[in-house]
Amino acid sequence: MAKIAFLGLGAMGSRMARSLIAAGHEMTVWNRSAALARALADHGAMIASSPRAAATGADIVIAMLRDDQASRSVWLDDDDGALAGMSAGALAIECSTLTVAWARELAGAVHKAGHSFLDAPVVGSRPQAEGRQLIFLAGGAASDVERATPFFSAMGQATHHVGGNGCGSAVKLAVNALFAIQVAGMAELITMLKADGVDITRAVEVIGATPVASVAAKGAAASMLAGNFAPMFPVELVAKDLDYVASAVAAGRNRAPLSAATRLAMGEAIAKGFGNDNLTGVVRIYN
Repeated sequence: MAKIAFLGLGAMGSRMARSLIAAGHEMTVWNRSAALARALADHGAMIASSPRAAATGADIVIAMLRDDQASRSVWLDDDDGALAGMSAGALAIECSTLTVAWARELAGAVHKAGHSFLDAPVVGSRPQAEGRQLIFLAGGAASDVERATPFFSAMGQATHHVGGNGCGSAVKLAVNALFAIQVAGMAELITMLKADGVDITRAVEVIGATPVASVAAKGAAASMLAGNFAPMFPVELVAKDLDYVASAVAAGRNRAPLSAATRLAMGEAIAKGFGNDNLTGVVRIYN
């Protein structure tokens, strides 16, 4: 069994870390909020005082953090960053949803220090993390993906190697953008149908039975009709990810008008106080 350091114990990270502990790995954890780290101690984890202390002696160092800023601090802080504590031969795995530019910059820093690196963000939310059904999108060397696959398998149902460093982050942003676009589109359609006096429940049922409706769209519509906006993928995080999509588009001198329009809708939801809702809460901007 491996010695693993897990950095970041939010809704996703705590569940992922517990899965690795259940698989028999020796776990050291760190979290900015010590209370969340103490909860993992009840499952057999050791608590570190800093990312650097957690990474010391670990074979694998995994991070699951909110954004680029948190990732930069946790990995590269001059005093407490995890990279400074990594042992020779250790593998760094960044599972957060990040910009492609930062994922590649971090990969460069890790490689320069003599270690291996994967950006391997996940597809799935809290139920998938709880049920070990996450999908990992891995960017990096094939040999590193092979090395990490047993650990991914302890947390999820599939691992896809999608290219070199940064490619995992790029594909994850594409997945999140597609999801957000579908949800925002369904919110508009429900509002349109309601204004036309259509039986919304029946209309959504019929639309869901057609070939054009995805599983994600049908699930989002059901949540909207039920008024269930409990956060799985909060609006504010969707907006963050769409900002990251915009940064990638700008860097590549491309255009992404649908992602941009969806970002505006999510921004309006935040402005109206729905930022902590699940992304399906975007339907509330039409009320």
